Amino acid sequence: MSANKAPVMHGTQARRLTQSVRVGNIIIGGTSPVVIQSMTNTDTEDDFATSMQVAQLARAGSEIVRITVNTREAARAVPKIRERLVAMGQDIPLVGDFHFNGHKLLSEVPECAEALSKFRINPGNVGKGASRDEQFAQLIEIACRFDKPIRIGVNWGSLDQSLLARVMDENAGRAQPRNATEIMREAMVTSAIESAEKAVSIGLPSNRIVLSCKVSGVQDLIAIYRELAGRGPYALHLGLTEAGMGSKGIVASTAAMAVLLQEGIGDTIRVSLTPEPNGDRTREVIVAQEMLQTMGLRAFTPLVAACPGCGRTTSTYFQELAQDIQSYVRERMPVWKIERLGVENMSLAVMGCVVNGPGESKQANIGISLPGTGEAPVAPVYVDGERVTTLRGENIAGEFRQIIDAYVMNKYPARI
Repeated sequence: MSANKAPVMHGTQARRLTQSVRVGNIIIGGTSPVVIQSMTNTDTEDDFATSMQVAQLARAGSEIVRITVNTREAARAVPKIRERLVAMGQDIPLVGDFHFNGHKLLSEVPECAEALSKFRINPGNVGKGASRDEQFAQLIEIACRFDKPIRIGVNWGSLDQSLLARVMDENAGRAQPRNATEIMREAMVTSAIESAEKAVSIGLPSNRIVLSCKVSGVQDLIAIYRELAGRGPYALHLGLTEAGMGSKGIVASTAAMAVLLQEGIGDTIRVSLTPEPNGDRTREVIVAQEMLQTMGLRAFTPLVAACPGCGRTTSTYFQELAQDIQSYVRERMPVWKIERLGVENMSLAVMGCVVNGPGESKQANIGISLPGTGEAPVAPVYVDGERVTTLRGENIAGEFRQIIDAYVMNKYPARI
């Protein structure tokens, strides 16, 4: 699926206009919607496991997937991964993540370069000393030869130490020197911009360059990207690196990226969650979707509004129903998306008592108000603001799902 075909919802802030970068069948930047990316955590040498995880991430909604390419065997596996994905009907762009030896791998395994849709280069890990410029140039020349875009991805954990020393020396000569945090931020932005300018001077068009500056601090990310956004027309990839596990990673990533997205900064995003042991890698994709959708920037799947519960809702039934319906629409969405236009914009509400239940239900396309403590054991259902039926008994969940299915079939036109 092309990002150009994704529905764009109204945001409260106009997007910063950047250059459009084509990555396989996806357009990053320009007037295209914000694109969701993710990354595999399989050993890329295992082409079967990696292709399976890429397909899983794609089905969850990732529009670009990055894979590690760190050995010759991994580089040789990339064309096989691409072949497996094509056989599964997955045309998702693959990004090769290169550190330290990317110039060698792409030179020795050109079929890897051909199979990838984009290269990710970390200027802090390209090389050291006199070899840095030569190896960086080699990577850019390969990108030019194979007509591939690149992401220049600066990371604070692997910042170019010689550049950092230069920025510190320049700072020492200022009348009012900056503090260590400001120096780190300045060095990261400088690394990204100077690397991009160097790539352009070698021959890579600027509209094949995406920039990123990954840090793990929320305020650092906001400050760096505000500065980066004012330094050129390059498309920007957002992401908080080492965000963490569970709610901490979700909250930190959302707190940082939501501020920037609200200011119109950011063309692609990744929520870098640390999964639980043997956990589901697709969680980061769902969080990214929910972030964009709740901000009104994209629509992916119907979201369920549900009350938090209080003393009036001593039953857990409304919680169970909300979870059931949210899972149900996610399961049905792949089919609905193929068959029906606009269903991703549908809104649902599952409420737990009479206080806000009827009002909230009327605001949704479909809403149900379950009985709270002491209320009559009935559940009125509202469709587009009108009460259409009352459910009761043991099969409320099943009957509510049937109402949703009927609404989808009658409300949203079939794709031709």
